[in-house]
Formats: sequence, structure tokens, C-alpha cells
Amino acid sequence: MWKKNRISDGVVGIYLYWVRRFRAYCRRRHLEETSQLTLDGLRRFLHAYVGPLTKGPVAPSTCFVAQHALHAWAWALCALQVPVSEWRPPRAPAKLTPLLAAYRQYRCSHYGVAEKTVQQDIETAKVFLALLPGGSKSVSKASVADIDTFVSRLSARLSKGTVADYCSSLRAFLRFLYTTKRLRCDLASCVASPRIRGAERPPRALPWGDVRRLLGSIKQKEPPGKRDFAWLLLMATYGLGAAEVLGLDLEDVDWKSEILHVRRPKTKAEIELPLLPPVAKALAVYLQAERPSHVQSRRIFLNSTIPYTPLTSSAIRQRVRLYARQAGVDALVLGAHVFRHSHATRQIDAGVNPKVVGDILGHRRPSSTSVYVRVALRRLRQVALPVPR
Repeated sequence: MWKKNRISDGVVGIYLYWVRRFRAYCRRRHLEETSQLTLDGLRRFLHAYVGPLTKGPVAPSTCFVAQHALHAWAWALCALQVPVSEWRPPRAPAKLTPLLAAYRQYRCSHYGVAEKTVQQDIETAKVFLALLPGGSKSVSKASVADIDTFVSRLSARLSKGTVADYCSSLRAFLRFLYTTKRLRCDLASCVASPRIRGAERPPRALPWGDVRRLLGSIKQKEPPGKRDFAWLLLMATYGLGAAEVLGLDLEDVDWKSEILHVRRPKTKAEIELPLLPPVAKALAVYLQAERPSHVQSRRIFLNSTIPYTPLTSSAIRQRVRLYARQAGVDALVLGAHVFRHSHATRQIDAGVNPKVVGDILGHRRPSSTSVYVRVALRRLRQVALPVPR
């Protein structure tokens, strides 16, 4: 199974070395192997293990190798339908106060609020409550002065854009307090956040030539080149965000009907996109030649190392920057979202109706699409007025 997932013979030998020693340790102590195959069990094993050469504790680098080996063993047993304990038990969620618990339920009941946004809103509420003289007990006495103190402290150490995000979260919390009769007055309108003009930020769209250079810089003959080429082509072709690409399951590709089913992470709405031949080919090559086998996850894009968990947005961001350096592409803003901007700008430049572009991108309001119009330089030059003499 390890060899089917392109793990070399040398690495397999190292894995088996540590598996044999772990099993011997369990036999000596009359321990059940599968119940000990956890991160905590690994630490107990390494604490008791004595190196054959050093006759003492193992080095940190050796511990790192042993952890990879036993984690790979646990994954293989799980893939073979052998019951094993969870390698790293999930952390118990932090206990919220009754006020914050009610606020979380309030935010989650509103359609279109992502879980990450809810978490940010909770953290903002915690910071604001900590500023009040009596904490959450004095929330009914919150004043405009408390709001100004909150914003001024953030402004002293954070950028304008970050402060504006915090202010938006604070407004949501203040509306909740007013709606639930915990505040007599609606103080949301009193939150004065920094004013950010859309034109202040540099255009996030890349010239289409740079996008093609990025795609060309990926070495598809070496893992994970086929995987990275497939997700980057998806983002460049359809303007999908990282969350939309990472949320794709194997069932979302309808090969017979040539349709790609995409779910919007915020609204949970599903759209159907035509499965274009170049995209279909890139996906098929990755799925047949590079995607790990014997995995339980139905996500299309997985990490290339055991335990083959779904790819994350931070991994995509790092890979985009790597390929940008290889292609010699230099931009002030580089990340997954830049391909969404590049796709939309290219469509606007080509004369596509902004309403159609907005529908494909999942925008509810035309103002959300207007940000791409200001960087559609080709069309803007056509409507430029002559300079008066």
C-alpha cells in the first residue's frame, strides 16, 4: 500500500524499522497495539525507548522520523479497515460564556455567515468585553467612549484594513446586543472605522501572460505537479476561490454530462459550470496518476504525504508564491484570490456582461463586481475622453 502511493523502498524500510520496535515495546508491556497508535502513545514509546547505539534517549530528529513512521502505520491500518484510535484527538471547543454562546447562535442563524467569520466575530466580542470596566456584566452600560477606545487601540498596532474588519465585527455584536434588549440604544452606527477607498489598493489582477507563465512553471512530471496544475487551472479558468476548489469532491465532477458542480462556501449555493476539455484532462491526469489511493476522504485535492489529508488554503497560497518565483512573476499581492481577480478582469476586458461575470463569481450585488471593472484597462482606454487643449 505504501509503495502504491509512491513511497520509496528506502522510506518503507525506515517505517518498518520503527514499526517492529513499536510492536516489540507493546508486547513487552502487554499493551494493545492499535490503542497505542496515537500521538500520546508515540510519546510514551519514545520516552521508554533506548537507542541501540547511544544507550540513552533518542535525538529530536530521530523522534521526528519515528513519528512519521508510526503515523504512516496507523494510516495504513485504518485504510485496511483495522480499527485504530484517532491519531490526534480533536481539541474540545473553548467554553463560551452564556452571552457569547447566545451571540454565536445568533450569528449562525443568519444565512451566509461562514464559520471562520463567526469565530472572528466571537474573538472581537471577547476583546471588546474585556475593555468594559465590569466585563460582560456591564455590557448594558457600554458607551460610545468604550467603542472609541476599542478602535483607537486597534489602530495603534494594526493596518487600516484589519481595523475595518474588526469594526465590522463589532457592529454585528452591537446589533445583537440591541436586538436582544441587552442594550437600550443601537450603538452600531457609532463605530467609526477607517475609511478605505477601493482605488487605494493596488490591482490584484495579473496580466494573462503572467498567469500562463505561472501555469507553465509547474513541473508536471514531478509530484505534486499534476495536482497543482489541476487546481491552478481551475482557479484561472473559472475564477474559483481557494475554498471552492478545496471543497470539490470526487462526485462533483460529472464526466458523462461534462459538468462541474461547485458549492459556494458562504451561501452554500451550488452552481454548475461546463467541464472544459483542458480542465477535464488536467483533472483526469491527476486523479489517475498522482492522487493517493486507499484514502477515505472524498476531496479531490489531497496532501501528498501521509495521512493524505485534504489540501488547505495556506498550502495553496504557499504553492502559488513558489511558482510565481519560478516564473519570475512579481506582484504586490500574490495568493489564490489573485486568479479570481485575473479571470474576472479578463472577462470584463473581453466584453462579457458584468452581470454574467457576477453570476459566475457568485456575487449578489453589482457593486461586488464593479471592483474588477476599474482594472479592466483595455476597455477603460476605449472610453477615455480626449485631453482638452
